[in-house]
Amino acid sequence: MHSIDRGVIFMLGSALISAMNGAIAKILGEELSAMEIVFFRNMIGVLLILIALRHTPPSLPGGKLHLLLLRGFFGFSAMILFFYTITTIPLGEAITLNKTSPLFVAILAFLLMNERLNIYAIMAIFIGFSGVVFITQPAEFSMSYDHFLGLLGGFLAACAYATIKKIRDIYDARIIVLSFVGLGTLLPLLLFLAAPFVNAPDSLAFLFPEFKFPESKTTWALIGFMALISTVSQWLLTKAYSLGRAGVIGVVSYTNIPFAIGFGIMLGDPFPGLFTWIGIGMIILAGLLLKKG
Repeated sequence: MHSIDRGVIFMLGSALISAMNGAIAKILGEELSAMEIVFFRNMIGVLLILIALRHTPPSLPGGKLHLLLLRGFFGFSAMILFFYTITTIPLGEAITLNKTSPLFVAILAFLLMNERLNIYAIMAIFIGFSGVVFITQPAEFSMSYDHFLGLLGGFLAACAYATIKKIRDIYDARIIVLSFVGLGTLLPLLLFLAAPFVNAPDSLAFLFPEFKFPESKTTWALIGFMALISTVSQWLLTKAYSLGRAGVIGVVSYTNIPFAIGFGIMLGDPFPGLFTWIGIGMIILAGLLLKKG
């Protein structure tokens, strides 16, 4: 089998598992808050990264600690918004809105890193955000709060990716991930402790939930399974990009959207309407234009 074919297969596996990860989060959302899902997922991630670092210590020198911590903060913020929207809007829509992050990366690279926007990037940004309008179907130019948070999560994910660009040559990849899962464990813990003393408005109540220790063995099994398949998905993604051409693999990565729609329907989400399908198609097209450029 040619390497390009193997890369596509690995990417399809990663996309399927990524969508499954979202489905598990949606199931867990019936018992746990989004903050608790983030906390337990990242706590397991910290243990896995520490084991990996103990086995093979990092070799890169490090530096720019503030950027490392900023990457962790952006990553945590994007994750909590992603998991929150998974529990409040259809799974396919939540994942599609998260997929706007490459559009924001292009804008941030232009504004902050002096990278030029070619014609493909300009078209992608226009088409992609037009797709967001079709998905959210804003009434009187005002989208729903949950859809807005999904879009904000895509922006914060882009901020995290842009920060990685600045530190990827001075920090071991595992240290970068550790900053993400580490802050993704510490910050929820602080928010849990602050929750009894904070009278948050309804719009921000998801940031200050009451902590409830899971008692069900099924819940713990799902948390462990989610942490495991997240690691497997990242490994498959890495293998896919190492074996195939980035442009082709990037196109295949968008299959996690139809996978997510399928899982969402199985979990009770309504079948997407015509405008939603058009919006999803436009965001996928925008991603393909960015890779072409």
